[in-house]
Amino acid sequence: MTDRTSRTDPGAAGVLVTSRPLDEYCGFFGLTRAQLAALPGPLLDCPGGAAGLAAEARELGCRVIATDPAYARPTAETTARALAARASMAAAMAARPHLYPAPRHRPDDRYLRSWDRARRLFAADTAAHPQQYVAAALPRLPFADGTFALTLSGYLIFAYPELFGPDRQLAALTELVRVTAPDGEVRVHPLNDGAGRRCSHLDALRHALGERRIASEIRRLPAVGADRPRRVLVLRAADHRRRAAAERAGRPPA
Repeated sequence: MTDRTSRTDPGAAGVLVTSRPLDEYCGFFGLTRAQLAALPGPLLDCPGGAAGLAAEARELGCRVIATDPAYARPTAETTARALAARASMAAAMAARPHLYPAPRHRPDDRYLRSWDRARRLFAADTAAHPQQYVAAALPRLPFADGTFALTLSGYLIFAYPELFGPDRQLAALTELVRVTAPDGEVRVHPLNDGAGRRCSHLDALRHALGERRIASEIRRLPAVGADRPRRVLVLRAADHRRRAAAERAGRPPA
């Protein structure tokens, strides 16, 4: 995942490219390995950063397409930025421990070592499967409508309100739904910025999504160990059930 993305320059100073492993994705988005293995189509990771998701999920039989503006640069540069982000994360965890898992549940050094492994997996996987890493940035993605069975977006749309104001958040979320299959869903986490402040206009944003025939749900995931409960925004095409019923009946949707 990329913790921040630039509107113009994917290599801009201050942009963090993180290296999260598959298990961290599962925790953030309320998923299991079995659910990923059972997906009927590909998964989109947007933004993908230097994560190990694509490589690890492939071992489960799940195809992942990762997209990130950072992929316009050489892989060595992306992994170097991910290593720098690891150091930034270590400092942030020490300075603001209330925003991160308690050390007794997930010791900081073990947690960050999982990033090291994910970063190595990313570097190897981009060399072996470059077609699965697409350079692109929200709110415009180069994929056809309904391409993905599941779309995940972590640490971007709400995490950096200085880059994604309300209008751009709406455009980004709408685009994620566009590239997701009508019977699939989009999951977005977190719903707060880097300082832990919740999005103050989330209700208005969900209303605007509804006007675009996009159903939304705030899914509360149970706390694990010493972690705080997580909230995930789940989006899907509001009329997907009607469309599916119409297709089963052999008639076009109204």
